[in-house]
Amino acid sequence: MADRSEANRLQQETAFQKILRRPEIGSFVVMIIIIVALAIASDGKAFNPLGLKNNIAIIAQYGIIATGAAVLMIAGEFDLSIGSMIGFAGMSMAMMLKWGLPFGLGEATPAAAFFITLAMTLGIGWVIGMIVVRSGLSSFIVTLAFLFFLRGVTEVCFRLINQSTQISGLQDFKLESWFADIMGGEVFGWFYDIWFALGGNLNRNGEQWVHGFDARFFWWIVIAGVAYFVLSRTQIGNWIYATGDNKEAARANGVPVDKVKVGLFMFTAFCATMFAACQVYDTNTSDAAKGNLMELFAIAIAVVGGTLMTGGFGSILGVVFGAITVGLVANAVFFIPAIDGAWFRVFLGGILLAAVFANERIRKRITGGI
Repeated sequence: MADRSEANRLQQETAFQKILRRPEIGSFVVMIIIIVALAIASDGKAFNPLGLKNNIAIIAQYGIIATGAAVLMIAGEFDLSIGSMIGFAGMSMAMMLKWGLPFGLGEATPAAAFFITLAMTLGIGWVIGMIVVRSGLSSFIVTLAFLFFLRGVTEVCFRLINQSTQISGLQDFKLESWFADIMGGEVFGWFYDIWFALGGNLNRNGEQWVHGFDARFFWWIVIAGVAYFVLSRTQIGNWIYATGDNKEAARANGVPVDKVKVGLFMFTAFCATMFAACQVYDTNTSDAAKGNLMELFAIAIAVVGGTLMTGGFGSILGVVFGAITVGLVANAVFFIPAIDGAWFRVFLGGILLAAVFANERIRKRITGGI
C-alpha cells in the first residue's frame, strides 16, 4: 500500500486537494484578500458604479497584455517589447487619423488606421520571433533590443511628422464610426441599466450615473476567452505547453516548435495593438510615452497568476486573477488618498517574489517533485 503508484495517489485525492494543486489557486486567494481589504478601506467607494467602471478599465488593459505575455511565457519565451509596441501602435493610428494614409492615399478611417497598424505590428512580431528561433539568441536580449528600437522610432517619427511627441484633440470618431465605437466606446450597458432599475447607480439628481464599461473590458474577455480555449481544448495548446516544458523533446515528437514561438510573438504584438487601439479611440489622443514599463507589468501579472518563468506551466484563469489583483492595487490610491502611490510598487515587488516561490512549490507538488 505504501508503494502505490503516483497515478493511484492522484486518483484518491479529494476535491479540495485537487483545487490546491491548481496553478492559479495562490493568485485567487490574494485576489479575494485585496477585494475585501479595498472594499473596507474605501468604504465601498471602489465598487460603487463609477469606481467599478474605473477599476475594470485598468484591470482590462493590464489583462489584455498580460494574456499575451503569459501564453508566450508558457512556451518558454519573453517579450520585453510589449510596452514599446503599444507606443508605436498608438502613434501609427493617431498619425494616420490626423495626417491621412501613407503614400498620399487619402483620409484614414478608424478601421483602416487600425488594420494597417496591425499589419505592421504583426510583421514586427514575426521578425522578432524569426530572429529568436533562427539565431538561438535569448528572447530577453532580442526583445530588449526591440524595446529600445521601437521606442526610438516612435519618438523620432512623432517629432519629424508631428513636431511633438503627443497628438491630442483628434475628433471623437466614436460618434460617426462603429469601428471606433467598439474599440473606444462603452459596452455591457445592460448591467448598469439593471443596477439603475433596482434603485442604484444614481447621481445627485436622481439620474442614471454610469451607462457602461469601457470597451477594453469586452476585448479582454474575448482575448482571454480565446487564449483559455486554445490552451485547454486544442492541439495548439498542447504544443505550447510542450514547447515550454522541453522544446527538444517536443520537436522530436513532431511539435512545430519554431512556428509556435513565432506565432506567439505575433500574438503579443496583437495584444499590444489592441491595447493601443482602445486607448486611442477612447481618449482621442496618443503619446510616444504610452506603454512605458507595461512589459514589466505584463510579465509580473503573468507570474502572480501562476505562470512559471521557466515555461511549461501556467493558466489564463490565473492571469485573470493576477490582473484583477494588480489593477485594484494600482487604482487603490484614487479611493484611499491616505495611501502613498509608491506603496503600489512595494506591494508589487513583494507579491511578485512571493509568487515565484509559491509557483515553484505548486509545480513540484504537481510534478511529484521533479
